[in-house]
Amino acid sequence: MKFFKFLLTFIASVTLLSNISNASEKWDMALAYGAGNFHSANATEFAKNVTIKSNGRLTIFTHPGGSLYKGGEIFRAVRTGQAPIGERFMSALGKEDPLLEIDSQPFLATTYSDAMKLYKASKPDIVKGLDEKGLVFLYAVPWPAQGLYSKKEINSVSDLKGLKFRAYNSATIRIAELTGMAPTKIEAAEISQAFSTGAVESMITSPTTGKNSKIWENGVKYFYDIAAWFPKNMIIVNKDAWNKLDKDLQNLVMKEAALAERKGWELSKRGNVADKKALADAGMVVGKVNAELQKHFQSVGATMAKEWADRAGSRGASVLKAYK
Repeated sequence: MKFFKFLLTFIASVTLLSNISNASEKWDMALAYGAGNFHSANATEFAKNVTIKSNGRLTIFTHPGGSLYKGGEIFRAVRTGQAPIGERFMSALGKEDPLLEIDSQPFLATTYSDAMKLYKASKPDIVKGLDEKGLVFLYAVPWPAQGLYSKKEINSVSDLKGLKFRAYNSATIRIAELTGMAPTKIEAAEISQAFSTGAVESMITSPTTGKNSKIWENGVKYFYDIAAWFPKNMIIVNKDAWNKLDKDLQNLVMKEAALAERKGWELSKRGNVADKKALADAGMVVGKVNAELQKHFQSVGATMAKEWADRAGSRGASVLKAYK
């Protein structure tokens, strides 16, 4: 009888432990940028907070620097369930949905205030579009304002002609075409190599990317603060993985996502000032373009805005109306 009671107790204990084990989830989070990048650091803090506050019911392990999947692979990996959660540069996904590249339309939003207004106007349709693709949107954080980097000084439109230009999405490819530059698509992790080998000699990106890659070590001397746009990274979750979480856990994740988004925007604002200073401190010439070039870029922006509106159709028109 004692043995029988012991056996029943043992079986009950094993069953309980099994249920506890099954109740906990472990997610590997794919991050494209290095651990020191503010996007990665913010995502790591988000993952840590979820893990702690859920008492381990959901443990998120971060994999920065493209160590789990490279930047260009992350969206597909999350969508197909190869990775339950990941980060992707939104405007690189324009072929998936034109609304995802609204934040990279030149000079549509040139301040953080306008960038937030544009985000709020576009977010509902973006979230809906991702949901239809089997993805849950958690949060998005902008990069600092995009500026023009160059190995040589640029004083006129003719100086842009033939420049080998690093592109990272359809918007940067198009801006190169409209200004006479020669675009080559290169992910952020490959920037230093591309400049050092001469594959590219100019790019439009944030002061943060330039600082993190120590771009001045590759012969890049000039940064023109044109504040072209504020592109965002987003954190997305595979819907099947999401549906394995109970409602309380989903609410916790969303709460922490909102906090991470708020902090991420503040980190971006700080970087917009500090990272330009870091470029100048490293010996780069940091300044503005002249009136002729500014007018040219504005004209290019207007052309691209019309082209984007045609691609985005009624959804895009609705978002722009809400923004303006």
